[in-house]
Amino acid sequence: MTTRPHQVRTQLGRAAVRIFAANDRMNQILIEHLDPAAWRAKPPSKARTIAAIFTHMHNVRTKWIRLTAPHLKVPPQLNRAHCTPQQARAGLADSAARCAEMLAEALGGGWGRIQEFHRDGWARPWPVGPEMLCYMLAHEAHHRGQVLMLAHQLGFPLPNKVMSGIWNWEKLWKECGSPGGPGVVS
Repeated sequence: MTTRPHQVRTQLGRAAVRIFAANDRMNQILIEHLDPAAWRAKPPSKARTIAAIFTHMHNVRTKWIRLTAPHLKVPPQLNRAHCTPQQARAGLADSAARCAEMLAEALGGGWGRIQEFHRDGWARPWPVGPEMLCYMLAHEAHHRGQVLMLAHQLGFPLPNKVMSGIWNWEKLWKECGSPGGPGVVS
Protein backbone atom coordinates (compact mmCIF):
# COMPACT_ATOMS: atom_id res chain seq x y z
CA MET A 1 0.00 0.00 0.00
CA THR A 2 2.91 2.41 0.48
CA THR A 3 3.70 2.40 -3.26
CA ARG A 4 0.21 3.50 -4.37
CA PRO A 5 0.47 7.24 -3.49
CA HIS A 6 3.84 7.44 -5.26
CA GLN A 7 2.43 5.68 -8.33
CA VAL A 8 -0.56 8.03 -8.51
CA ARG A 9 1.68 11.07 -8.10
CA THR A 10 3.96 9.75 -10.82
CA GLN A 11 0.99 9.28 -13.18
CA LEU A 12 -0.18 12.79 -12.28
CA GLY A 13 3.29 14.17 -12.93
CA ARG A 14 3.50 12.54 -16.36
CA ALA A 15 0.02 13.78 -17.25
CA ALA A 16 0.85 17.31 -16.01
CA VAL A 17 3.93 17.44 -18.25
CA ARG A 18 1.91 16.33 -21.30
CA ILE A 19 -0.92 18.75 -20.50
CA PHE A 20 1.43 21.71 -20.11
CA ALA A 21 3.18 20.79 -23.37
CA ALA A 22 -0.18 20.83 -25.19
CA ASN A 23 -0.96 24.16 -23.52
CA ASP A 24 2.30 25.64 -24.80
CA ARG A 25 1.71 24.20 -28.26
CA MET A 26 -1.50 26.26 -28.38
CA ASN A 27 0.52 29.41 -27.67
CA GLN A 28 3.03 28.48 -30.36
CA ILE A 29 0.26 27.88 -32.92
CA LEU A 30 -1.25 31.31 -32.24
CA ILE A 31 2.08 33.10 -32.67
CA GLU A 32 2.88 31.04 -35.81
CA HIS A 33 -0.38 32.05 -37.48
CA LEU A 34 -0.78 35.57 -36.18
CA ASP A 35 -0.49 38.29 -38.80
CA PRO A 36 2.87 40.02 -38.08
CA ALA A 37 1.13 43.40 -38.22
CA ALA A 38 -0.99 42.38 -35.23
CA TRP A 39 2.05 41.77 -32.99
CA ARG A 40 2.55 45.43 -32.03
CA ALA A 41 -0.75 46.89 -33.25
CA LYS A 42 -2.14 49.49 -30.84
CA PRO A 43 -5.10 48.00 -28.98
CA PRO A 44 -8.20 49.95 -28.06
CA SER A 45 -8.01 51.80 -24.75
CA LYS A 46 -5.06 50.93 -22.50
CA ALA A 47 -5.00 47.19 -23.19
CA ARG A 48 -1.70 45.39 -23.64
CA THR A 49 -0.41 44.68 -27.12
CA ILE A 50 -0.34 41.06 -28.25
CA ALA A 51 3.45 41.21 -27.87
CA ALA A 52 3.04 42.37 -24.27
CA ILE A 53 0.54 39.59 -23.52
CA PHE A 54 2.84 36.82 -24.73
CA THR A 55 5.89 38.31 -22.99
CA HIS A 56 3.81 38.57 -19.79
CA MET A 57 2.92 34.88 -20.05
CA HIS A 58 6.57 33.94 -20.37
CA ASN A 59 7.71 36.30 -17.62
CA VAL A 60 5.08 34.96 -15.20
CA ARG A 61 6.31 31.44 -15.92
CA THR A 62 9.84 32.53 -15.02
CA LYS A 63 8.50 33.91 -11.73
CA TRP A 64 6.75 30.61 -10.94
CA ILE A 65 9.99 28.74 -11.61
CA ARG A 66 12.17 31.19 -9.64
CA LEU A 67 9.88 31.14 -6.61
CA THR A 68 8.80 27.47 -6.68
CA ALA A 69 11.83 25.65 -8.07
CA PRO A 70 14.85 27.94 -7.66
CA HIS A 71 17.19 24.99 -8.25
CA LEU A 72 16.05 24.91 -11.91
CA LYS A 73 17.63 27.20 -14.48
CA VAL A 74 15.33 30.20 -14.78
CA PRO A 75 15.00 31.42 -18.38
CA PRO A 76 15.72 35.10 -19.00
CA GLN A 77 12.73 37.41 -19.05
CA LEU A 78 11.52 38.98 -22.28
CA ASN A 79 11.16 42.71 -22.89
CA ARG A 80 7.63 43.45 -24.10
CA ALA A 81 8.72 46.62 -25.89
CA HIS A 82 11.31 44.88 -28.06
CA CYS A 83 10.33 41.21 -28.19
CA THR A 84 9.78 39.73 -31.65
CA PRO A 85 7.41 36.83 -32.36
CA GLN A 86 10.45 34.58 -32.89
CA GLN A 87 11.93 35.61 -29.52
CA ALA A 88 8.57 35.04 -27.85
CA ARG A 89 8.27 31.57 -29.37
CA ALA A 90 11.79 30.65 -28.24
CA GLY A 91 11.26 32.12 -24.77
CA LEU A 92 7.91 30.38 -24.32
CA ALA A 93 9.41 27.07 -25.46
CA ASP A 94 12.21 27.47 -22.92
CA SER A 95 9.93 28.48 -20.05
CA ALA A 96 7.49 25.68 -20.95
CA ALA A 97 10.31 23.16 -20.68
CA ARG A 98 11.30 24.49 -17.24
CA CYS A 99 7.64 24.54 -16.11
CA ALA A 100 7.34 20.93 -17.27
CA GLU A 101 10.41 20.04 -15.19
CA MET A 102 8.91 21.83 -12.22
CA LEU A 103 5.55 20.05 -12.63
CA ALA A 104 7.21 16.67 -13.09
CA GLU A 105 9.22 17.15 -9.94
CA ALA A 106 6.34 18.60 -7.89
CA LEU A 107 3.67 16.13 -9.01
CA GLY A 108 5.70 13.17 -10.17
CA GLY A 109 7.65 11.88 -7.24
CA GLY A 110 10.22 14.63 -6.72
CA TRP A 111 10.61 13.23 -3.20
CA GLY A 112 9.73 16.46 -1.49
CA ARG A 113 12.12 18.85 -3.20
CA ILE A 114 9.20 21.06 -4.28
CA GLN A 115 6.56 21.20 -1.59
CA GLU A 116 4.82 24.49 -2.35
CA PHE A 117 3.68 26.36 -5.43
CA HIS A 118 4.42 30.07 -5.25
CA ARG A 119 2.19 32.00 -7.62
CA ASP A 120 3.62 35.35 -6.62
CA GLY A 121 5.67 36.92 -3.86
CA TRP A 122 2.55 38.46 -2.27
CA ALA A 123 0.29 35.37 -2.42
CA ARG A 124 0.33 32.58 0.14
CA PRO A 125 1.96 29.46 -1.32
CA TRP A 126 -0.11 26.35 -1.95
CA PRO A 127 0.92 22.76 -1.26
CA VAL A 128 1.78 21.07 -4.56
CA GLY A 129 -1.12 19.25 -6.17
CA PRO A 130 -3.36 19.37 -9.22
CA GLU A 131 -4.42 22.90 -8.26
CA MET A 132 -0.95 24.09 -9.24
CA LEU A 133 -1.39 22.84 -12.80
CA CYS A 134 -4.96 24.17 -12.98
CA TYR A 135 -3.83 27.63 -11.92
CA MET A 136 -1.05 27.67 -14.50
CA LEU A 137 -3.38 26.55 -17.29
CA ALA A 138 -6.13 29.00 -16.32
CA HIS A 139 -3.65 31.88 -16.41
CA GLU A 140 -2.50 30.99 -19.90
CA ALA A 141 -5.98 30.24 -21.26
CA HIS A 142 -7.15 33.64 -20.02
CA HIS A 143 -4.38 35.37 -21.94
CA ARG A 144 -4.89 33.26 -25.08
CA GLY A 145 -8.49 34.43 -25.02
CA GLN A 146 -7.28 38.03 -24.78
CA VAL A 147 -4.96 37.49 -27.76
CA LEU A 148 -7.72 35.98 -29.89
CA MET A 149 -10.19 38.73 -29.01
CA LEU A 150 -7.62 41.48 -29.54
CA ALA A 151 -6.50 40.07 -32.89
CA HIS A 152 -10.13 40.03 -34.01
CA GLN A 153 -10.79 43.57 -32.76
CA LEU A 154 -7.68 44.86 -34.51
CA GLY A 155 -8.80 43.35 -37.83
CA PHE A 156 -6.44 40.37 -37.78
CA PRO A 157 -8.70 37.43 -36.88
CA LEU A 158 -7.04 34.05 -36.97
CA PRO A 159 -8.37 31.58 -39.55
CA ASN A 160 -11.03 29.11 -38.43
CA LYS A 161 -8.58 26.26 -39.07
CA VAL A 162 -6.25 27.76 -36.43
CA MET A 163 -9.11 28.48 -34.04
CA SER A 164 -10.33 24.89 -34.21
CA GLY A 165 -6.75 23.59 -34.19
CA ILE A 166 -6.10 24.80 -30.67
CA TRP A 167 -9.05 22.62 -29.56
CA ASN A 168 -7.81 19.48 -31.32
CA TRP A 169 -6.24 17.91 -28.25
CA GLU A 170 -5.58 14.57 -29.96
CA LYS A 171 -3.42 16.33 -32.57
CA LEU A 172 -1.78 18.64 -30.01
CA TRP A 173 -1.02 15.66 -27.79
CA LYS A 174 0.65 13.80 -30.66
CA GLU A 175 2.63 16.89 -31.72
CA CYS A 176 3.94 17.05 -28.15
CA GLY A 177 5.25 13.47 -28.22
CA SER A 178 2.33 11.56 -26.73
CA PRO A 179 1.07 9.37 -29.59
CA GLY A 180 -1.60 7.67 -27.48
CA GLY A 181 -3.55 10.87 -26.94
CA PRO A 182 -5.24 12.21 -23.83
CA GLY A 183 -5.95 9.67 -21.14
CA VAL A 184 -3.52 7.08 -22.46
CA VAL A 185 -0.74 6.22 -20.04
CA SER A 186 2.54 5.98 -21.93
